[in-house]
This record gives sequence, structure tokens and C-alpha cells, in this order.
Amino acid sequence: MTHTAKSRTLAVLVLIPSLLSATPAVAAPAAPAPERPVAAPAPQPETLAPTPPMGFNNWNAFGCDVSETLIKETADVLVSSGLAAAGYEYVNIDDCWSLRERGPDGRLVPDPVKFPSGISGVADYVHGKGLKLGIYGDAGTATCAGYPGSLGHEEIDARTWADWGVDYLKYDNCNNQSDGSQQDFVRRYTAMRDALDATGRPIVYAICEWGQSQPWTWAAEVGDLWRTTGDISDNWSSVRSIIAQNAPLAPYAGPGNWNDPDMLEIGNGGMTGTEYRTHMSMWAMMAAPLLIGTDLRKATPETLAILGNREIIAIDQDRLGVQGAVVSDRDGLMVLDKPLANGDRAIALYNSTDSLATVSVPVRETGLRRAGAYRLQDVWTGRVSQARSTISAGVPAHGTVVYRVRPLADPATVPPQVALGATVDNLLPGALGENLLTSTVTNRGVGAVRDVRVTVSTPEGWRAAEMSDTARRRLGTDASFETTWALQIPEETPAGRYPITVTTTYRWGGRQRPASTTSEIIGVVFTPPGDGRRHLSTIAPLHSSNALGPVEADQSNGGGAGGDGNLITIGGRVYNRGIGTTAPSELFYLVAGCTHLVTDVGIDDEAPATAPVTFTVHTDDRVVASSGPVSPGAAPVTLTADLTGASGLRLVATGDATGQAHADWAAPILTCGSAGPDDPVLPTERTIFSFESGTEDFTVANPGSGGTVAQTRTFRTEGEHGLTVATPKDGNWFGRTFAEPLDLTGAARLRFDVRAGEVGTVGEFAVQVGPDWAWCQGGLWSWTNPFASRTITEEIDDLSCPAGASLDLSQVRAVWIFLNGGGQVHVDNVRAEYPE
Repeated sequence: MTHTAKSRTLAVLVLIPSLLSATPAVAAPAAPAPERPVAAPAPQPETLAPTPPMGFNNWNAFGCDVSETLIKETADVLVSSGLAAAGYEYVNIDDCWSLRERGPDGRLVPDPVKFPSGISGVADYVHGKGLKLGIYGDAGTATCAGYPGSLGHEEIDARTWADWGVDYLKYDNCNNQSDGSQQDFVRRYTAMRDALDATGRPIVYAICEWGQSQPWTWAAEVGDLWRTTGDISDNWSSVRSIIAQNAPLAPYAGPGNWNDPDMLEIGNGGMTGTEYRTHMSMWAMMAAPLLIGTDLRKATPETLAILGNREIIAIDQDRLGVQGAVVSDRDGLMVLDKPLANGDRAIALYNSTDSLATVSVPVRETGLRRAGAYRLQDVWTGRVSQARSTISAGVPAHGTVVYRVRPLADPATVPPQVALGATVDNLLPGALGENLLTSTVTNRGVGAVRDVRVTVSTPEGWRAAEMSDTARRRLGTDASFETTWALQIPEETPAGRYPITVTTTYRWGGRQRPASTTSEIIGVVFTPPGDGRRHLSTIAPLHSSNALGPVEADQSNGGGAGGDGNLITIGGRVYNRGIGTTAPSELFYLVAGCTHLVTDVGIDDEAPATAPVTFTVHTDDRVVASSGPVSPGAAPVTLTADLTGASGLRLVATGDATGQAHADWAAPILTCGSAGPDDPVLPTERTIFSFESGTEDFTVANPGSGGTVAQTRTFRTEGEHGLTVATPKDGNWFGRTFAEPLDLTGAARLRFDVRAGEVGTVGEFAVQVGPDWAWCQGGLWSWTNPFASRTITEEIDDLSCPAGASLDLSQVRAVWIFLNGGGQVHVDNVRAEYPE
């Protein structure tokens, strides 16, 4: 099949109008509905992607470290692990696979070192495994890593990929020469669609323009799937933000036309098992492509179990092809409802908050047809239960419960759904009666449950004392009861996160069969900071409230989403440490044993505020420092607070009732114990390049690629000067070698501050080490939007060296940072950070 506009339009128009309704027509049921109704979906037009594509892509785990060996070994593992049989069929090569220059005939040339058999040889191998091969291209003059792009070369590149046997194209958006209009995006991506069609080879076309031009409004006539967001990262904040952006786009998805919230990070180590199951669950509910992004050769059994769960895959791959619709989205709790081809519904209860929460949805608010009871199968545990009129579960922090639901004729044979929720205060060691845990048990099933009991299991050495009745003889349908417990925590317990298990046991049915429900809640133990001077932004508050979005560490509060701010900027002064809030807001810290807090305060320059904000520092019940009203655009005000003898510290910003004022606590430093004003601030940093004396001999690693540098006062985060870099479109490494090796032994990460110009830029680190000057780099790029600012951070452990070379931090010969985009970029304060 070819990529015709007609077929893509039909795929949307046939499906969407009949499937968007979340609530069926109201009709009084005369009798219980049959247990498994049979649905007959309308015939669908032929498409290259009737269900969301599944497979593997190397970028998230390997970046530019791609090779023929990696792709072949991954294909082997897909087959041997059973993942191929579960539906994962594409093995996709991402950026950095070609040479830096086209061949004499104008064609792209595979890197012969990375791919000695060429892409066609790898395709033959992958096809021989019963799988399909994907490739990467870019709708610009160069790829994001600076390799040849396809802008103006669409026909020859499409023909080349087709000749090699490629089955899937990821088409990126770097160095795009765009005027920013939607018309330009449509033109560039349509040009490649037409070129692919002209080859006659069926190639799935994945549009990767990061959601910049709202592709969900136009790309159904151009590609098979389209990215709706920026790049994913292996952390909870990224996954949560992407779910919030992609979930409302359900009306635009259907067979052959998929919203793509980016590839899977499952197994890469940056999240918990609960978070990875949410990642998989919500991608399946959103009918998203499932492209594995971890090293499958080293995948743990837990990773393989998450990726290979047939029940959740079946929801993603359901032939009806409907993205789950948002039924409710309040206070960080979301419910999705996805119709399935056999008449079942998949219902997801998603908890994005940091605490265990009970998530519920009345059946009448979903697309389930009316019945006397409903059968619920948990797709992760396999447990089956029944509910009368409300679907409910205690969902762990950052967790998701997914049920496959259908009407049930005989609920007496199925255990009732009993939801167990709990809340717990932030915990203080040694305070019996002050650390309270409350649980709530609710029976959602048809028929009463009896002999209901609640127990609490705590970490070793802790004690849970009953503060209320913990048992009930009978609990009817939709009835609840609460228990209260006091937690005693040993004095020596260190700060941290501790699991607490709450269990309810009960009996159900005529034979009084035993059953139980268990929920895990995370108790967070807080202790005062130890001796020393610390950036307050590295210490978690015991409590916080904020007018809009989360409190942000080391950046402003850009808006309602996490991580959407810039480097804190007050009256033109830029800070790389601080706390971003929106007024009104309040933060509370434990500070027993601390003596001083020094901080600058002010309204961030990015804010639209029109009213002044007052910043007040409280210790216990006493005001110890206040800024008075600070106007938008004013210079930062410095506050110094004496904390001697205080146990608690409150930071309060008030004054703008609209919640629009971005109120910053800039460079707050907390002094505790015997530390003095000259002690280093933790975590300690070592400046490598400050640019106070000039450009410090900064140069380019690849002279032929271009780029210049100059000292500037326009952007600086340390001292009075920074560096202005005129970047080439395709990028270059900027830095220098050292006359004598630099010893960075013990460093945990490398960092630099950047503000992009009108184009935006990626940022990355590389170091050269040892007597052979081995080049070690991270391989993944951090994107900074046009006119935005941020700190680029690279974990030392993530730097990758060539085979046979080791990362000897005692022999650092050179430090380089990568920048691109073709615009002007400002940088400052290239540094190494050390753990406490």
C-alpha cells in the first residue's frame, strides 16, 4: 500500500465519529447484560499501521553508539525472549548511522565501521528473523547529531532506503530551515511522504516534529504516526508531563493514524517498577506506539515482564484502534476509558501524585452499558473482582491500575472489589502520636462483606499503634470505614522514603470465602540537615503549597507543568540555584540546629505579574525577615534570617491574588551547626571555565564545521562574564585542551548554563582522557527551546568511552560542550559537581 492522503483521511473519518462518545444512550435494562457481548467493528481501509507500531529503537539507551552488532543482537533477543511473538516487530536504527558526507552519487552512505554489512545487510538479517527494519532521517539540512539531512534530497533518500529493504522511517525535525509556519511543516513532511510513495515499497512513516505545529490536526493525511511532545527522558517528571500533553488528543487517533508520545524508557534505570508499569499502562491506554528503548541484552526479568505483558499489549493493539478518552482529570488523578473490539472496556485509574490515592469513576461516566454488576480483571495482577456501580482502587503514588471490564450476569460467584486507600503525614522520628496514618476501606461490590479487619505493617523497628477501631462486622455496597494509626519511628531513623503496607481482610459470598486487599503507601521521613552550608534547593521541604504547578528546584516556575521553567532571572540577574514558586505559596523545612538563611528574592523576569509580591521568612511562629512589596522588574532583594533555636522554617510569598507572579527564592543558602560563612556550599563545585578573563582559549574541535566564540556580559551565572557562541547549523564541539591534565577525581556530574537564541540548541559534554586522549561523551543531547535557559547536566557515569579506553578522571586532557542550531547561544560556568 502507498501513503495516499485519501486512505489516511478515510481511516479517521470512518472511525472517529462513532467511537468518541463516552456515554451510551440511556435505556432501562430489562435484564442483566450478557457476560461477553460481541462487537462487530466496521471494516477499515487498508493501512500500513492498523494498530500502533511495536518494536525497538536504540536512541534512549545508546544514543549515537549504534552499530550492526547492536541491531543484530537486539533482533536475536526480540525473538528469543518472546517479545517478537508478543508483537514487537520493528528494529529501528536512530541517528548517527551514516557517514558525515554523502557519496559521489548523492546517496547516504552507511558508516562502514558501524555497519560493515551496510544497511541492506542488516535488513536481510532482521528480515530473516521475521522482523522489520527501521531507519532514521531528518526533514532538515542535517540530523540532530549533524549527519546529512534529507531536506531537498527526499527522492534519492527514499529510494535508497527502499532499495536497502527499510520498512519504517523515523523522520526528525532538526536544522529544518523552517519559517515556523504550519504550512512549512506540512510541505517538508509531505515531500518525504510523496517520495516514499513513489518507491512502491510499504514503509511506515513516523513524523517526528515534536508536536511543534500541532501535527494531530494535519498529519493523518501525511504519515502513519506523529510525535505530539518533546523528547522523553528516563524520569517521572518527563513521563507525567507527556501523559498530560498526549492524553487529551484521543479524537485524532485511529487505525493508521497514531498520536506518538515518544519511545519507551522502561528498563533504563531512572524510574521505579511502579513508574515503569504506569509508563506501559498509559501508553497502551493512549494507543501509542510501543518502541522499546532499553538494552534488551541486559534486561532484567522485571523489565521483560513489563514489556511482555500480553494483557496490556492487547489493549494497545486492539483492532478497534481507539485511543482511551479522558473521563476525569482532577487533582493529579486521571481516569481513561478505552473501548475494545470485543465489547469490553479498558479502564485506567492513574495517580500522578506523590502519595497513595483512591481513584474512582462511576460506571455511568464511562462507555460501559448499564448492567447490574461488572466484572473487572486487573491486567497486571490477573485478579478478578466485581463492582456494582463504581470502579475504584487504592492506586500507589505514580501508579496506574488498569481493568478490563464487562457486564457480569452472576456477581455472586466473583469476589467484590474492595478498595483500600490510606494517607500518612510526613514523618518525624521519635514522635509517637504526631505521625498519623489513616486508612479507608470501601466495598464497591454487589453484596456485603463481613469480618473486615485492617492491619498495618511498618519497617523494622517502627511501631503502628491503633488509635481507632480497626474492624467491622459488616460493610455493605459502597459503604466505607476508616482506621487511624500512630506511627512511632526510632530517633536514629535517617531521612528517606519508607514503604508501609496496609492490608484489609474480609469474607464474602454465601460461603463466607476469605479475601484481602493490600495497598502500599510511602512514608517520607524528614530530619534536619547536618552541619554545613547547603543550597536550600537541594533539600526537600516537609510541606509545600503553590498557586500554580509544582515548586521547582533550580529553575523558575514556568507554568502548570513540571520542569517548564528557565534559569531564575530577577531584574536581569541570572541564577543557577534557587526555588521557583508562584505567589501565593508556602514552603516549610525542618531546620533544628541551623543558624542562618541568606537568599535573594524577587519576581522572575519571565512572569506576566502586575502586582507586587512580599517575601517573608518565618521561624516557628516568628517573622525573622521580610522583603516588603517587591515590584515586577525590580532588582533582587537580599534577605538574611537568624534561625538560631528554631525547629521549623517557613518561606511565604504573598501579594498577587491571580497566582501569575513567578516568585523566586534565588540562591538560598542554609547554614547549620558549626559551619561558618567561609565554608564551601554543598554540593561543592569546581569551575572549569568561567570566562572572566576572556574566552579562555575556547575553540572548536572540528575546524571545518565552523563556529566562533566571544566574551560577553549579556548572560552570566557566575561572575561578570559569560561566552557568546555563534553556532553552525549542524553543530560543533566547543572547548579546549589543557596544557597539564586536569584532575576531576570524585566528580559526580558535569554542568554548564545555557541560554538559547532564536533557534534553540542542543547541549552535551565530552571529555578526552588518558595518554591516548580517548574521547568519552554522553551520546544523548539535552534540548533547550528558543530563548529558553537551563543548566545542562551530564552524569559522569553516563559518559561512554571507546572500546578499550577507561574514563580516568585524574587525567582529563580536554573538556568539550556541543552546541548547534545556527544561531547565537550564550553559555557560562562550565563546572564539575561533587557529591556530599
